[in-house]
Amino acid sequence: MHTEHHPDHPNRPGQPNPPHRWITTVPEELLRGAAELERTARGVLPHRLPAWARARTPDGQLAMAESQPSGVRLVFRTAATAVELDALATKRVYRGAPPRPEGVYDLLVDGRLTGRASASGGNTVTVDLATGSAEITEGPVGTVRFGALSEGVKDVEIWLPHNETTELVALRTDAPVEPVPDRGRPVWLHHGSSISHGSDAASPSTTWPALAAARGGVELVNLGMGGGALLDPFTAGTMRDTPADLLSVKIGINIVNADLMRLRAFTPAVHGFLDTIREGHPDAPLLVVSPLYCPIHEDTPGPGAFDFEALSEGRLGFRATGDPAETAAGKLTLRVIRDELARIVEQRAADDPHLRLLDGRELYGEADHAELPLPDGLHPDAETHRRIGERFAELAFAEKGPLTRAG
Repeated sequence: MHTEHHPDHPNRPGQPNPPHRWITTVPEELLRGAAELERTARGVLPHRLPAWARARTPDGQLAMAESQPSGVRLVFRTAATAVELDALATKRVYRGAPPRPEGVYDLLVDGRLTGRASASGGNTVTVDLATGSAEITEGPVGTVRFGALSEGVKDVEIWLPHNETTELVALRTDAPVEPVPDRGRPVWLHHGSSISHGSDAASPSTTWPALAAARGGVELVNLGMGGGALLDPFTAGTMRDTPADLLSVKIGINIVNADLMRLRAFTPAVHGFLDTIREGHPDAPLLVVSPLYCPIHEDTPGPGAFDFEALSEGRLGFRATGDPAETAAGKLTLRVIRDELARIVEQRAADDPHLRLLDGRELYGEADHAELPLPDGLHPDAETHRRIGERFAELAFAEKGPLTRAG
């Protein structure tokens, strides 16, 4: 790996300057979980969809979601006791809504969470929920510093904020770094909605897919996209082309709250999505996950909308605006989607022995909602992310589970 030695790098206030410090751009071999890196004037911007896929839609919501590096992490081996990362975040502020928490960087050393920090500065996008308009305010590059790391050679992971677009500018350490050798772990490729993206999780390594991957001993590639699990052909194509050993797709909630399609379109769209994935992964274990329990959309179709009464009280909330009677005409609810996904998977499994179904209510059901309700009516909180991740690992990655190499 190319490094530059800068012995005159300035001290930071109150922090001794190590006798040697290596400064480097962030090379691709240290990043995991990204589809590709966009070279920018400052550094690199991780993307979770490749450029060809991003060009297939003008949707600004998807562009935002795929550039937020959920599951993307820097992974390297080093004897360093201090690590700094310069990054330029793009933070979002929603006018009229409660402030969003700062993006978090998680530090894992030899697999254990040992540090957590946020970066100051960054660009700010202010969104008006009433009109949909957005204003961009540019800000400076920020620095995240982790000091007092243990002595000796160790494997270090820095998980990037799952909810902030993050441009990586420079990595500094007080000892050389090198890529971590392949551990032989299977790669798990997962696609889902904002819940899989990590909405309202405490940090990037504690989203439910990250927790499940850690418990299951697999390498995560997370294609959870806030608002973007819409059976888009280019997402299926990205999954087709991404090297992976185990695959899962969580389908339903975004289809309903976007009021995107009716049952007539939904069924062939699911088949087409799975057909495309199978073009690249004909025999890999593939798990279809139906929606988690969500009362506002169990029997009420979309579209979903902000609950402006909640916003007036300083709370973020969502509601369903459809008419339950319209399900007779093909409008979709979570209950309709679960039934149809069960039928589709049963039909396809006759010729695809590695295709399985997981009812999302086994991860989060009605009893869980009574104990841990969804704070905004749609997204799980940090404790619920942990429960979902633990259950997914137990159900999917267990011996002879649907997501094992023998699955």
